[in-house]
Amino acid sequence: MRKLLGRLVLIGAISLGLTACSSGANSDENETIQVTTTIAQIADIVENIGGDKVKVESLMGPGIDPHLYKASQGDLSKLNDADIIFYNGLRLEGRMGDILNKMAEEKPTIPVAESVPSDLLLKAEGETDKMDPHIWFDISLWLYAVEEVKNTLVEEDEENAAYYEKNAEAYINELKELDAYAKEQIATIPPESRVLVTAHDAFQYFGEAYDMEVTGLQGLSTDAEFGLNDVRSIVDLLVERDIKAVFVESSISEDSINAVVQGAESRGHTVKIGGELYSDAMGAAGTETGTYLGMFRHNIETIVDSLK
Repeated sequence: MRKLLGRLVLIGAISLGLTACSSGANSDENETIQVTTTIAQIADIVENIGGDKVKVESLMGPGIDPHLYKASQGDLSKLNDADIIFYNGLRLEGRMGDILNKMAEEKPTIPVAESVPSDLLLKAEGETDKMDPHIWFDISLWLYAVEEVKNTLVEEDEENAAYYEKNAEAYINELKELDAYAKEQIATIPPESRVLVTAHDAFQYFGEAYDMEVTGLQGLSTDAEFGLNDVRSIVDLLVERDIKAVFVESSISEDSINAVVQGAESRGHTVKIGGELYSDAMGAAGTETGTYLGMFRHNIETIVDSLK
Protein backbone atom coordinates (compact mmCIF):
# COMPACT_ATOMS: atom_id res chain seq x y z
CA MET A 1 0.00 0.00 0.00
CA ARG A 2 1.10 3.53 -0.59
CA LYS A 3 2.67 5.28 2.32
CA LEU A 4 0.60 8.32 1.39
CA LEU A 5 -2.80 6.57 1.48
CA GLY A 6 -3.46 7.39 5.10
CA ARG A 7 -3.03 11.10 4.39
CA LEU A 8 -5.18 11.00 1.26
CA VAL A 9 -8.35 9.46 2.78
CA LEU A 10 -10.41 11.96 4.75
CA ILE A 11 -11.81 10.82 8.08
CA GLY A 12 -15.30 11.89 7.12
CA ALA A 13 -15.20 9.68 4.03
CA ILE A 14 -14.62 6.45 5.92
CA SER A 15 -18.25 5.87 6.80
CA LEU A 16 -19.44 6.85 3.31
CA GLY A 17 -16.62 5.30 1.32
CA LEU A 18 -17.83 1.70 1.65
CA THR A 19 -21.09 2.52 -0.10
CA ALA A 20 -19.29 4.41 -2.86
CA CYS A 21 -16.81 1.58 -3.43
CA SER A 22 -19.51 -1.03 -3.58
CA SER A 23 -21.25 0.94 -6.32
CA GLY A 24 -18.03 1.22 -8.35
CA ALA A 25 -17.55 4.89 -7.49
CA ASN A 26 -13.98 4.70 -6.23
CA SER A 27 -12.56 8.23 -6.62
CA ASP A 28 -9.51 8.64 -8.84
CA GLU A 29 -8.64 11.78 -6.85
CA ASN A 30 -7.97 9.67 -3.78
CA GLU A 31 -5.41 7.69 -5.78
CA THR A 32 -3.57 10.79 -7.00
CA ILE A 33 -0.60 12.23 -5.15
CA GLN A 34 -1.08 15.94 -4.53
CA VAL A 35 2.18 17.85 -5.11
CA THR A 36 2.87 21.54 -4.59
CA THR A 37 6.04 23.20 -5.87
CA THR A 38 7.35 26.71 -5.47
CA ILE A 39 8.72 27.39 -8.98
CA ALA A 40 7.35 26.09 -12.26
CA GLN A 41 10.67 24.55 -13.30
CA ILE A 42 10.24 21.99 -10.53
CA ALA A 43 6.59 21.46 -11.36
CA ASP A 44 7.71 20.54 -14.89
CA ILE A 45 9.90 17.76 -13.48
CA VAL A 46 7.03 16.42 -11.38
CA GLU A 47 4.63 16.45 -14.34
CA ASN A 48 7.06 14.60 -16.58
CA ILE A 49 7.92 11.92 -14.02
CA GLY A 50 4.63 11.67 -12.15
CA GLY A 51 2.38 11.65 -15.20
CA ASP A 52 -1.21 10.74 -14.36
CA LYS A 53 -0.22 9.50 -10.89
CA VAL A 54 0.23 13.05 -9.59
CA LYS A 55 -1.57 16.36 -9.55
CA VAL A 56 0.90 19.23 -9.30
CA GLU A 57 0.47 22.93 -8.63
CA SER A 58 3.17 25.59 -8.80
CA LEU A 59 2.83 28.58 -6.50
CA MET A 60 4.87 30.92 -8.71
CA GLY A 61 3.67 31.50 -12.23
CA PRO A 62 4.99 33.50 -15.21
CA GLY A 63 6.72 36.76 -14.38
CA ILE A 64 6.99 35.98 -10.67
CA ASP A 65 10.26 36.73 -8.89
CA PRO A 66 10.89 33.98 -6.29
CA HIS A 67 13.46 36.11 -4.43
CA LEU A 68 10.73 38.59 -3.46
CA TYR A 69 7.73 36.26 -3.32
CA LYS A 70 5.46 36.26 -0.28
CA ALA A 71 3.08 33.37 0.26
CA SER A 72 -0.62 34.23 0.16
CA GLN A 73 -3.33 32.59 2.25
CA GLY A 74 -4.25 30.54 -0.82
CA ASP A 75 -0.66 29.34 -1.09
CA LEU A 76 -0.72 28.20 2.51
CA SER A 77 -3.81 26.15 1.75
CA LYS A 78 -2.08 24.52 -1.22
CA LEU A 79 0.94 23.69 0.92
CA ASN A 80 -1.28 22.29 3.69
CA ASP A 81 -3.26 20.16 1.23
CA ALA A 82 -0.19 18.73 -0.51
CA ASP A 83 1.11 15.23 0.14
CA ILE A 84 4.59 16.27 -1.06
CA ILE A 85 6.19 19.71 -1.41
CA PHE A 86 9.18 20.33 -3.66
CA TYR A 87 11.07 23.61 -3.56
CA ASN A 88 14.43 24.79 -4.87
CA GLY A 89 16.25 25.68 -1.68
CA LEU A 90 19.66 27.37 -1.40
CA ARG A 91 17.67 30.42 -0.23
CA LEU A 92 15.96 31.02 -3.57
CA GLU A 93 12.60 31.27 -1.80
CA GLY A 94 14.08 33.50 0.88
CA ARG A 95 10.84 34.93 2.23
CA MET A 96 9.19 31.52 2.43
CA GLY A 97 11.96 29.84 4.39
CA ASP A 98 10.14 29.69 7.72
CA ILE A 99 6.95 28.33 6.14
CA LEU A 100 8.81 25.58 4.28
CA ASN A 101 10.74 24.60 7.39
CA LYS A 102 7.46 24.27 9.27
CA MET A 103 5.93 22.14 6.52
CA ALA A 104 8.94 19.82 6.66
CA GLU A 105 7.86 18.82 10.16
CA GLU A 106 4.55 17.53 8.80
CA LYS A 107 5.19 16.01 5.36
CA PRO A 108 7.92 15.35 2.77
CA THR A 109 9.23 18.85 1.90
CA ILE A 110 12.19 18.51 -0.42
CA PRO A 111 14.72 21.21 -1.44
CA VAL A 112 15.76 19.72 -4.79
CA ALA A 113 18.76 22.00 -5.43
CA GLU A 114 20.34 20.86 -2.19
CA SER A 115 20.78 17.39 -3.72
CA VAL A 116 23.59 18.79 -5.90
CA PRO A 117 27.02 17.89 -4.46
CA SER A 118 28.41 20.93 -2.65
CA ASP A 119 31.61 20.94 -4.68
CA LEU A 120 29.57 21.56 -7.85
CA LEU A 121 27.74 24.57 -6.45
CA LEU A 122 28.95 28.09 -7.19
CA LYS A 123 29.22 30.77 -4.56
CA ALA A 124 27.18 33.91 -4.92
CA GLU A 125 29.43 36.75 -6.04
CA GLY A 126 30.69 38.71 -3.07
CA GLU A 127 29.37 36.14 -0.57
CA THR A 128 31.38 33.75 1.56
CA ASP A 129 28.66 31.34 2.69
CA LYS A 130 25.80 31.79 0.24
CA MET A 131 25.51 29.53 -2.78
CA ASP A 132 23.94 30.45 -6.11
CA PRO A 133 20.49 28.75 -6.24
CA HIS A 134 19.93 29.01 -10.03
CA ILE A 135 21.04 25.45 -10.81
CA TRP A 136 18.43 24.90 -13.54
CA PHE A 137 20.67 26.84 -15.94
CA ASP A 138 23.16 23.97 -16.03
CA ILE A 139 21.32 20.90 -17.26
CA SER A 140 23.98 18.58 -15.84
CA LEU A 141 23.12 19.96 -12.37
CA TRP A 142 19.37 20.01 -12.99
CA LEU A 143 19.58 16.25 -13.48
CA TYR A 144 20.25 15.95 -9.74
CA ALA A 145 16.91 17.66 -9.12
CA VAL A 146 15.23 15.24 -11.51
CA GLU A 147 16.70 12.29 -9.61
CA GLU A 148 15.57 13.79 -6.30
CA VAL A 149 11.98 14.11 -7.51
CA LYS A 150 11.99 10.59 -8.94
CA ASN A 151 13.46 9.08 -5.77
CA THR A 152 10.90 10.86 -3.59
CA LEU A 153 7.96 9.66 -5.70
CA VAL A 154 9.32 6.11 -5.69
CA GLU A 155 9.77 6.18 -1.91
CA GLU A 156 6.30 7.57 -1.26
CA ASP A 157 4.51 5.41 -3.85
CA GLU A 158 6.46 2.18 -4.14
CA GLU A 159 3.84 0.27 -6.11
CA ASN A 160 4.26 2.68 -9.04
CA ALA A 161 8.07 2.75 -8.87
CA ALA A 162 8.56 1.24 -12.34
CA TYR A 163 6.26 3.89 -13.85
CA TYR A 164 8.27 6.73 -12.32
CA GLU A 165 11.59 5.14 -13.29
CA LYS A 166 10.50 4.79 -16.92
CA ASN A 167 9.23 8.37 -17.14
CA ALA A 168 12.37 9.73 -15.52
CA GLU A 169 14.59 7.88 -17.97
CA ALA A 170 12.70 9.36 -20.95
CA TYR A 171 12.82 12.88 -19.49
CA ILE A 172 16.53 12.62 -18.69
CA ASN A 173 17.25 11.59 -22.28
CA GLU A 174 15.43 14.71 -23.52
CA LEU A 175 17.42 16.89 -21.14
CA LYS A 176 20.71 15.41 -22.29
CA GLU A 177 19.78 16.04 -25.92
CA LEU A 178 18.98 19.66 -25.07
CA ASP A 179 22.29 20.03 -23.24
CA ALA A 180 24.17 18.87 -26.35
CA TYR A 181 22.12 21.24 -28.53
CA ALA A 182 22.92 24.18 -26.23
CA LYS A 183 26.65 23.54 -26.37
CA GLU A 184 26.54 23.18 -30.14
CA GLN A 185 24.62 26.44 -30.63
CA ILE A 186 26.62 28.57 -28.20
CA ALA A 187 29.81 27.42 -29.93
CA THR A 188 28.61 29.23 -33.08
CA ILE A 189 28.96 32.61 -31.31
CA PRO A 190 32.46 34.12 -31.86
CA PRO A 191 34.43 33.71 -28.61
CA GLU A 192 34.91 37.46 -28.19
CA SER A 193 31.13 37.98 -28.36
CA ARG A 194 30.18 35.36 -25.78
CA VAL A 195 29.24 37.93 -23.15
CA LEU A 196 25.80 37.73 -21.57
CA VAL A 197 24.60 40.90 -19.83
CA THR A 198 21.31 40.63 -17.92
CA ALA A 199 19.38 42.44 -15.22
CA HIS A 200 20.50 40.27 -12.32
CA ASP A 201 23.14 37.65 -11.73
CA ALA A 202 21.05 34.53 -12.45
CA PHE A 203 23.12 32.99 -15.26
CA GLN A 204 26.36 32.08 -13.49
CA TYR A 205 25.77 28.33 -13.90
CA PHE A 206 24.80 28.90 -17.52
CA GLY A 207 28.10 30.65 -18.17
CA GLU A 208 30.11 27.87 -16.56
CA ALA A 209 28.26 25.15 -18.46
CA TYR A 210 28.24 26.77 -21.89
CA ASP A 211 31.45 28.81 -21.94
CA MET A 212 30.03 32.29 -21.70
CA GLU A 213 31.07 35.29 -19.67
CA VAL A 214 28.05 36.52 -17.74
CA THR A 215 27.38 39.63 -15.73
CA GLY A 216 24.28 41.02 -14.05
CA LEU A 217 23.50 44.58 -13.10
CA GLN A 218 21.96 43.49 -9.81
CA GLY A 219 23.40 40.80 -7.60
CA LEU A 220 22.33 37.21 -7.10
CA SER A 221 19.02 38.27 -5.56
CA THR A 222 16.76 40.95 -6.96
CA ASP A 223 16.60 42.26 -3.41
CA ALA A 224 19.97 43.82 -4.21
CA GLU A 225 19.91 47.36 -5.53
CA PHE A 226 22.05 48.74 -8.32
CA GLY A 227 23.64 52.16 -8.47
CA LEU A 228 25.37 54.48 -10.89
CA ASN A 229 28.70 52.72 -10.41
CA ASP A 230 27.14 49.38 -11.36
CA VAL A 231 25.74 50.88 -14.56
CA ARG A 232 29.07 52.50 -15.40
CA SER A 233 30.95 49.23 -14.88
CA ILE A 234 28.72 47.36 -17.32
CA VAL A 235 28.78 50.20 -19.84
CA ASP A 236 32.59 50.12 -19.71
CA LEU A 237 32.47 46.39 -20.47
CA LEU A 238 30.10 46.86 -23.41
CA VAL A 239 32.22 49.60 -24.93
CA GLU A 240 35.58 47.89 -24.39
CA ARG A 241 34.39 44.54 -25.74
CA ASP A 242 32.17 46.02 -28.44
CA ILE A 243 29.16 44.06 -27.19
CA LYS A 244 26.09 44.76 -29.29
CA ALA A 245 23.23 43.30 -27.21
CA VAL A 246 21.99 43.02 -23.63
CA PHE A 247 18.97 41.08 -22.38
CA VAL A 248 15.89 41.71 -20.26
CA GLU A 249 14.34 39.05 -18.04
CA SER A 250 10.69 38.05 -17.92
CA SER A 251 10.44 38.32 -14.13
CA ILE A 252 12.31 41.63 -13.66
CA SER A 253 11.57 45.22 -14.65
CA GLU A 254 13.32 46.49 -17.78
CA ASP A 255 14.36 49.71 -16.05
CA SER A 256 17.80 48.49 -15.03
CA ILE A 257 18.76 47.26 -18.49
CA ASN A 258 17.35 50.40 -20.10
CA ALA A 259 19.71 52.40 -17.89
CA VAL A 260 22.61 50.39 -19.33
CA VAL A 261 21.44 50.96 -22.92
CA GLN A 262 21.15 54.70 -22.31
CA GLY A 263 24.53 54.79 -20.61
CA ALA A 264 26.14 53.09 -23.60
CA GLU A 265 24.47 55.53 -26.00
CA SER A 266 25.90 58.46 -24.03
CA ARG A 267 29.33 56.98 -24.77
CA GLY A 268 28.60 56.70 -28.48
CA HIS A 269 28.10 52.92 -28.36
CA THR A 270 24.84 51.48 -29.67
CA VAL A 271 23.47 48.51 -27.77
CA LYS A 272 20.19 46.79 -28.54
CA ILE A 273 17.88 44.76 -26.33
CA GLY A 274 18.65 41.29 -27.64
CA GLY A 275 15.39 39.86 -26.41
CA GLU A 276 13.66 38.57 -23.30
CA LEU A 277 15.18 35.66 -21.39
CA TYR A 278 13.43 33.45 -18.87
CA SER A 279 15.46 33.42 -15.68
CA ASP A 280 13.61 32.86 -12.40
CA ALA A 281 10.24 32.13 -14.03
CA MET A 282 9.07 30.22 -17.10
CA GLY A 283 6.42 31.18 -19.67
CA ALA A 284 2.68 30.72 -19.39
CA ALA A 285 1.23 27.24 -18.95
CA GLY A 286 0.23 25.69 -22.24
CA THR A 287 2.90 27.52 -24.23
CA GLU A 288 6.26 26.21 -25.40
CA THR A 289 8.13 28.40 -22.92
CA GLY A 290 5.83 27.14 -20.19
CA THR A 291 7.92 23.95 -20.19
CA TYR A 292 11.49 23.64 -18.99
CA LEU A 293 12.67 22.27 -22.34
CA GLY A 294 10.91 25.02 -24.29
CA MET A 295 12.09 27.78 -21.94
CA PHE A 296 15.71 26.63 -22.13
CA ARG A 297 15.62 26.30 -25.92
CA HIS A 298 14.08 29.78 -26.23
CA ASN A 299 16.90 31.26 -24.15
CA ILE A 300 19.58 29.55 -26.24
CA GLU A 301 18.09 30.67 -29.53
CA THR A 302 17.53 34.24 -28.31
CA ILE A 303 21.12 34.55 -27.09
CA VAL A 304 22.62 33.03 -30.24
CA ASP A 305 20.49 35.11 -32.62
CA SER A 306 21.53 38.33 -30.87
CA LEU A 307 25.24 37.71 -30.29
CA LYS A 308 26.27 35.58 -33.27
